[in-house]
Amino acid sequence: MGKVLLWVGLAILLQVQLGSAYKLVCYFSNWSQYRPEPAKYFPNNVDPNLCTHLIYAFATMNQNKIAPYEWNDEDRLFPEFQALKKSNDKLVTSLAIGGWNFGTQKFTEMVASPANRKTFIDSVIAYLRKFGFDGIDLDFEYPGSGDSLPEDKYRYTILIQEMLEAFKAEAASTGLPRLLVTAAVSAGKGTIDAGYEIAEIGKLLDFISVMTYDFHGGWDSFTGHNSPLCEGSADYGDYKYFNCKYAMEYWNDNGVPAEKLLMGFPTYGRTFRLSTSATSVGAPASGAGSSGAYTREAGFWAYYEICTFLKTAQVRWIEDQKVPYAVKGNEWIGYDDVCSYKHKVKYLKEKNFGGAMVWAIDLDDFLGSFCNEGKYPLINELKRLLETNDPIVPNCPSDIPPPEPTPPPDDNTASSPVIPPTGEDDTFCADRQDGIYADPKDNTKFYVCAGGRTYRFTCSAGLVYDESCKCCNYPKY
Repeated sequence: MGKVLLWVGLAILLQVQLGSAYKLVCYFSNWSQYRPEPAKYFPNNVDPNLCTHLIYAFATMNQNKIAPYEWNDEDRLFPEFQALKKSNDKLVTSLAIGGWNFGTQKFTEMVASPANRKTFIDSVIAYLRKFGFDGIDLDFEYPGSGDSLPEDKYRYTILIQEMLEAFKAEAASTGLPRLLVTAAVSAGKGTIDAGYEIAEIGKLLDFISVMTYDFHGGWDSFTGHNSPLCEGSADYGDYKYFNCKYAMEYWNDNGVPAEKLLMGFPTYGRTFRLSTSATSVGAPASGAGSSGAYTREAGFWAYYEICTFLKTAQVRWIEDQKVPYAVKGNEWIGYDDVCSYKHKVKYLKEKNFGGAMVWAIDLDDFLGSFCNEGKYPLINELKRLLETNDPIVPNCPSDIPPPEPTPPPDDNTASSPVIPPTGEDDTFCADRQDGIYADPKDNTKFYVCAGGRTYRFTCSAGLVYDESCKCCNYPKY
């Protein structure tokens, strides 16, 4: 009897350990500090027990060395970020370098020679240790795409290999735990093929976060979901690849161990402006929808902004893709909720993937005051789903009708991606207070002044800077 009880106890312990083995990696964005109250967000707003890993986005690079991006990264935000470990000593923190606005030029220059790579790697080691980070997260978007050279695909692998070797050597010489090397990677098949030696980096990286979102957005001429789990019945051509399932299995099938792969879970949605009376998936659209009141980017709403919209909108469920969307007037948004999270985590566990990555912790309803679903409703549900040992039965939605089908658009209607924001200009903010300012010479551009530093941004195609909301918006004729 004693042996039976022992085996039962071991089985229960093993089940508990397996149930809690999934990673929940959450990104924090250092520009969330600039949102209006009550959406303004700092590291001290983070629940330190919510995620297993926190990644700080983003650092930048100057002269092949890692460098802070925001004026208060080092003095305020980094210390607040690391102070979270006082409340959770198991919390792992990493620093992400890159991001969409970083572009590819500095990356291409850095990986071009062994000397430049060594300069970068040495600077990363010193910087992570100085500010208490446990690892680096490489978020270069994307090797081999845009202005990045084709050979950057191979050089990216070499960078990771040399970085891992340097991290091991540093740990051996100091007696400190080895720094982690992780990456956020594309979920688009074409970008993956152009940029990554999949099997090789799969052997080297500690884990890989697949950015399974932004599959559709205001750059398209028809509505589509930001982060569908599965292929849609109306998908055709390359659009068949634009879903979480295809992306995750493509990385896995091409050589990355499942346990190293994390699936991306957005806490935001993508909006469109409808151009006809059609309202379902694939309906004609004339670009991005309006800006959120707090995130202030056309075509992009945080979950807490979506909740407000849902109160008066028609909500629909895309059964074949396991995600919801909502419509009101000519505004259309594809987003995630607790129901779509259930379907996604069920799939994630069935495929034995390593866990979930969230973009971003500051886009969930962190106060609990917008959605009335408690604090961090999406991430808390994601945490519960990952930790539970019970079977996930996504018996939802129960009250959302399916959409009416819309024929797919013609091949020649797809539009080009939005123009990414540009880099830094040194002079505009010299005599100005911190804030957002219109570019006096170009109404499609604007400046952000912070700590005496100047950042120049470009609105998405078809949008202009609107001083009334200090955001990119549609022209007012």
